[in-house]
Amino acid sequence: INMQAYQSGNFSHTEFVLNGFSGLKENRWLLFFPFFMLFVLSTFANSALIFVIKTQRSLHSPMCVLIGAMAFVDLSLPVFFVPKMLLGFLFNWDDISFLGCLVQMFFLLFVGTFQSSILLWMALDRYAAICIPLRYNDYLNTSTCLKLIITAVLRNGMFVVIVVVLAGNLSYCTSNVIDHCFCEHMALVGLACGGTLINSVFGLVAVFCITTVDCICIVISYVKIFYSVFKSGKSSRKAIHTCTTHIIVMCVTYTCTMTAFLSYRIRNSLSPNIRVLTSIMYILLPSCFNPIIYGIRTKEIR
Repeated sequence: INMQAYQSGNFSHTEFVLNGFSGLKENRWLLFFPFFMLFVLSTFANSALIFVIKTQRSLHSPMCVLIGAMAFVDLSLPVFFVPKMLLGFLFNWDDISFLGCLVQMFFLLFVGTFQSSILLWMALDRYAAICIPLRYNDYLNTSTCLKLIITAVLRNGMFVVIVVVLAGNLSYCTSNVIDHCFCEHMALVGLACGGTLINSVFGLVAVFCITTVDCICIVISYVKIFYSVFKSGKSSRKAIHTCTTHIIVMCVTYTCTMTAFLSYRIRNSLSPNIRVLTSIMYILLPSCFNPIIYGIRTKEIR
């Protein structure tokens, strides 16, 4: 390396090392077993749920299709980083190219944003089914579904592309060791040798415009649903049961997501190992438990 170029900031790393759980040192390989079990559980549970919904014609309702879509997202997310992470634990294959890091970041962020979008679609479906049942088919038809999908793809894709491009334009001339098991946005940006204020601010804007806006809309939908149910005085145990299932999934998803997000943006005393564990579990926990929650609490699927 030309030291003059290095010191002047003209040098930028093209290879990085994913060094999550570095505090465990030679015992890092022991992590292979719990994370492998979680990966197998996620893959099996989500694949089984998708298979059941696809093969049973009675489950081809909009709500079950949305549950299948969530299962597909939960199945896909761990695939983007867990296999490489497990190989790193066993064989210390921790190297990743800068381009590979940005590609991994893009797919994790882009696919991850659809957890929020699908939860919103579920809330809208329940709102239409419970509050305006006679006009359900008018509001939730093929045309409406296509509009929702296209809007989510454009919105989520635009924000994620800008986040990744901004990260890609930074110069990484200090350390090339990412203290993480995958290319987490702030873990990578934290290694930049220039100013990263724009990255941090736009990251917050993206979270607000996607996750926070979706969450607010979901809460409004469920408030209207419960108000309508209690106001009518009708026996709507099934409606309440279905909504409660979605609320449980929503709470698990958003709690894991916001905990991981805030751990990198708010000063805290968390050790690097705990911060990495939090980031991994925010993806793996919902992926493992969402299909189980839907399988147990949805009568038709059960």
